[in-house]
Amino acid sequence: MNIKSLLLGSAAALAAVSGAHAADAVVAAEPEPLEYVRICDAYGAGYFFIPGTETCLKIGGKVRTEGEWYDAYNPNNVRGTLWHTRAELQLQTATDTEYGPLKTNTELRWDWQEGGSTGTNLLHASISLGGFTIGKEDSQFNVFTGYAGDVINDDVVYDGPYELNQITYNYDAGNGFTAVISVEDTNSGVGATGANGEDSSDHYAPDVVAGAGYKAGAWSFKVVGGYDSIVEEGAIKARVDADFGVFSAFVMGGWNTDGDKLNKYAGANGGGDAAGIGWGDWAVWGGIGVPINDKLKWNFQAAYTDSKIFSATTNLKWKPVKNLLVEPEITYTNWDSINEDQWAGVLRFERSF
Repeated sequence: MNIKSLLLGSAAALAAVSGAHAADAVVAAEPEPLEYVRICDAYGAGYFFIPGTETCLKIGGKVRTEGEWYDAYNPNNVRGTLWHTRAELQLQTATDTEYGPLKTNTELRWDWQEGGSTGTNLLHASISLGGFTIGKEDSQFNVFTGYAGDVINDDVVYDGPYELNQITYNYDAGNGFTAVISVEDTNSGVGATGANGEDSSDHYAPDVVAGAGYKAGAWSFKVVGGYDSIVEEGAIKARVDADFGVFSAFVMGGWNTDGDKLNKYAGANGGGDAAGIGWGDWAVWGGIGVPINDKLKWNFQAAYTDSKIFSATTNLKWKPVKNLLVEPEITYTNWDSINEDQWAGVLRFERSF
């Protein structure tokens, strides 16, 4: 082997080694796939896909603290300021199916007030699909027509039941016409007795709510009826709303099928000497809301019954920044049948998210 061949062989060997090292230098492990949170805008703002699924989730809630002065529902409760704090957590899910969105609504509430009084409540828990809702929500006697005004003490004159188990079907024709039919749990919110002390421990027949409504432009009209199967009586409410831009207004009337009895849909909210005073034969509510600017709104609500309960409430809703509410409110209630009245006030601070 001559010197030239030796040099050429060495150079070739070095080149092969260098090439192998160069190839090793550019080889890298495959990166792990990353799961980013994806926005889900098919069901409104705030939803996102749960990673690895096609289910959309929305997380919300509120933290509220308020001072309450006297009691708009009880003429005998002449307490000084009561400090009350509440937290709520709401979880909503939605998944697309061949029958439309499959949704759930879950809402938990925690309360605390001075003196150490606490409470935890599963406020709402329901499943919805194809217009049907099953689970715990407020009675459709309230939900369908809307609550009795944009004030805290809107139900000093009782406007219907709240949290209860139900099977509900909502129909929306898409042209302004809507309707609802609901089968509601007789014992929800009543305990072991009916509105007049009836024994309901072995009662299994449900209550029934049905309603219809129409909206055209700035005007809407809704009517709803509820039947209490324990008392075997019920009530009907009719409501007209109008939005004129510079202000909105509503008027709502209720009729009790037997004014001498209370039932779940025409009951009583009073305490103390006012306990058990219901509508009588009828009740009426009315209210107005005036948006002063994008941060401040004034509301007024008044109600009166055949049993001579009169209630008037006014408040200011101020939102100094987004999702923060400061709300002072004053209510006057008069129970003419027992010759008693009461002034009451609330100062509320609420952060929603």
